[in-house]
Parts: sequence; C-alpha cells; structure tokens
Amino acid sequence: MKLDRRAFLRTLGYGAAASRLLSYPAWSLSTSAKLEDQVSAVTHDPLRPEFHLLPPHNWMNDPNGPIWWKGQYHLFYQLNPHAAVWGDMHWGHAISPDMVHWHHEPIALAPTPGGPDSEGCFSGSAVVFDGKPTIIYTGVRNAPPAETTLHDGNDKLRETQMLATAEDDELLHWKKLETPVITTPPPGMYVTGFRDPCPWLEGDEWYLGIGSGERGIGGCVLLYRSHDLRHWEYLHKLAQGKPNGRVSVNPCDSGEMWECPDFFDVNGHHCLLYSSEDKVFWTTGEYDTHQHRYIPMRTGVLDHGAYYAPKSFLAPDDRRILWGWIRETRLEAESAAAGWSGAMALPRALTVNRDGELEINPAIEVEKLRGTEEVSTLQAGTSTNRTLTTLRRELRIALGASKPKVAVRLLTSGKSVWELVVDVPASLVRCGDITFALPPQLKPDDALRIFIDGSVIESFIAGREALTSRVYSMRPGESELEIALLKGESVALKQWPLEAISTDRLTT
Repeated sequence: MKLDRRAFLRTLGYGAAASRLLSYPAWSLSTSAKLEDQVSAVTHDPLRPEFHLLPPHNWMNDPNGPIWWKGQYHLFYQLNPHAAVWGDMHWGHAISPDMVHWHHEPIALAPTPGGPDSEGCFSGSAVVFDGKPTIIYTGVRNAPPAETTLHDGNDKLRETQMLATAEDDELLHWKKLETPVITTPPPGMYVTGFRDPCPWLEGDEWYLGIGSGERGIGGCVLLYRSHDLRHWEYLHKLAQGKPNGRVSVNPCDSGEMWECPDFFDVNGHHCLLYSSEDKVFWTTGEYDTHQHRYIPMRTGVLDHGAYYAPKSFLAPDDRRILWGWIRETRLEAESAAAGWSGAMALPRALTVNRDGELEINPAIEVEKLRGTEEVSTLQAGTSTNRTLTTLRRELRIALGASKPKVAVRLLTSGKSVWELVVDVPASLVRCGDITFALPPQLKPDDALRIFIDGSVIESFIAGREALTSRVYSMRPGESELEIALLKGESVALKQWPLEAISTDRLTT
C-alpha cells in the first residue's frame, strides 16, 4: 500500500506539528531519518523564537505588502521554500486578527517559468485599487549584461516592476499581469539596482518610489506617477543620497544603492525610510505636493542591530505600523543545519515628535502576551538575578526619573553572553561593540523595554532608539538574567513572562 508523506508522519508520532510542516510548501525530505530529525529540530530548537512570526521552516527575509483587509491583517514576506538560505524568492503569506497570533497560508506569489519573474518574486507593496487588493513587486529574470539592472558583482539579473490582483477576499489567489508595468529604469541612467516599489495615493493619482542608485553619485529613490497602476510616467528622483567613501563591489555597502524605500505621512510629518550600508535609515522632512520633491530635515538609524528592509502600513485605527526583518548573525551553515533562518520583528508603532524625530515603540497589541506582572525596585549598587526557565520575557526599566546607569546581562553557565548598558548621565548606550547616543531630554516616563525570545532580543530605549540582537548561546534552565543598577538612587523594574503564540514553535 502506498503511504503518503502526511500519513507517514502520523505513523512516526509527530501528529499536528509534522502535518503542518508538510502542508506548508516544499519541505524537502528524502529519508525517514532525515524527516524525523528535521521535524524534531524545528519544533524543539530553543533558539527559535516563540512569539515572533516566522515561517514553519526555511528562509525568510523582507516583509512585503502588509495590509488590513476584511477583518484580517495580512503580511507577506520573502521566502525560500526549499532551504534555510537565500534563494528562489517567493512571497509567503500569513494572516492575523491582532498582529500577534498568526496563521500561515499557502504561498501567494511564485516565480513564473519563462516570465519576467522567473528567477524570483522580489519585494514590494500592497494597496487597494478599484476595490481589490493589488500587489506591486519586483520580478527578476536572467538577462545579458547589457540588460541587467542589479549590479552587485553578479550582474546577471534584470529587475522589472510587476503587478498582481487578488481574485478572492482571503487573498489566496492572485492574477499576475504577464508583462511588467515598468520595464526599464529612466533612460540614460546606469543604475546600481531597480527594485522594491513603494506606492501611495495623492488625490486621484498614484505615486511610486523605487529603490535605486548610481555609482559615484549615491543611492536614491526614483519617483513615478500613474492613474491606473499599469501605466507609469517617470518624474524625477524623490530623494538623493551620497556614497560613504567605501569601495565595495556591492553598492549597498558603499551607500550607492538604497533598498526597500518606504515613504509615508505620520501625524503631519513626512518620513522616508531606506535600507543601505547594512542598516536602516529614517528621515523626516518636507514634501512639496506640487513639485513632488522631498527634502530631508532630520535623519537617524532606525535600529542599530540585526534589523533590515522594513515595510509599514496603516492599521484600521490610522496608526503607522512597521514590520522589519530580523537577520541571522550566525554562519549560514548553522542556519541551514537548524532548518530555519530569519524572523519578523515585533510590530512597531511609529510617530514623529514635535522636534521632527521618529519615535519607535512596540505596538500595544504585544502586551496581550503578558503573564503576571512582577514589580520591584532596584537600589544603587544592587542587582537582581533570575534563572530563565523559558526564553520568553519582557522587561521595563524606568530611565527618566533618577538618571540611572543600568546594565542588563544574559549569562549562560555563569559566562556573560550579552550585555546592554544604558548610561543616562553619560548619554550613552552600549551593547558589545555597538555604541550610540542616548536620546536627549528624557521625559519622566521614558523607559528601557526589552523583549527576549529565543535567540532574539529587541530593545527599545526611551521610544526613540532601537536595537535588535541575536544570541545563540542561551538555554532554558541554564541561562540567567541579571539586571544591575550601577549608578543612580533607584529605578522601578517591571517584568512579565510572555506567552508563546503556538505550542510547537511553528507560530501558527
């Protein structure tokens, strides 16, 4: 009797977890031993986050096309369904009623053999046009040198902008246009890249920013205009940067390419985000809606750690919510052996303060994962220690009242594996070899908030700086959390255990 793979998994006793792995596309397994090992590895890996969104297995990167539609949050993302390394880009798809608890859906977009996206469906955005959710994304295919647009040392891919329209309200089926809606960069421009479209509506006209750049000139965002999302007119550069002076084959490293631009209005201020030089930059500034030109006035780093390629959207209550990709910092071979790579950061609510600075805080929905609150006070020169029986925890340490110097450490077998120091008197934040200035003029209610989830640590400092860390030496029951007040009279400390969003680390 022929036994299909799903039934075979049940005979091994892996039940729902294994069944869900195989209901998700392309879990490539050749032997029963390999099958058993990989299912067990994914569902029992203590380094795998338990309240962050990530696919059941294999590689994820950029968030794509977040959208609220018919009572559900939809989040798409770059996915390699075949391995835990980058390649063969598809659009994964997950839905949620609350931006915290997720259900995985089938792949939304896959490369079309012989088509303009035959080598991958790269990043893009989702909007509602004529009452239907519509995706604008970058398709890539192999091309001769004279036609390539992606110049990163490989120089073999041509990028064009593609469009797909939803055929059902569950957003499970998408109809692609067979030909690109934007086929080439502007005439006479030798680009370093041409990808990651970001559309927005002004009146009855659509505008579109595309990440690009030029050697020796710098990264930029190209601006287009359309009435129907299908026919686009190039206008000019929305924004232009400068090279950083480093010599690099990859123009993203030298600042000569801007990836994943995101342009939007938030509480009366215009904001442009872009990814380059291995980090994400934010700018706020003035946008001339007649000339359609943007002048950055303030800028900063969105996240000082392992965070990249964010994409925002408007929640139903008009909050600007940002999603971002948490990268791995371990060797590629280690991720491949683990069977998974990458995670989605917690949703972040964005605002701009009266000084024109971007403010970044975890969305309030994350608080529904909290268990029983634990409240204490730290005195100067004292510390509190706790063995972590699970790697799921939130901390809140007051910063604005007593100008403290606080150190938060994680230890495994008595050895420090991660430390974050916030020194208010010195106006400095330090984590390993990363240092940056503390936001000036702290308010009384400003705080340090830290979320620990497996190998992921997201830290938010006074709502104006963020740092995402990866730590691969943590173990439940063997690792310890230490919080020390090095200077200052006292600080209020709150802690919460956080719930996992699934029972088997598959986040669905």
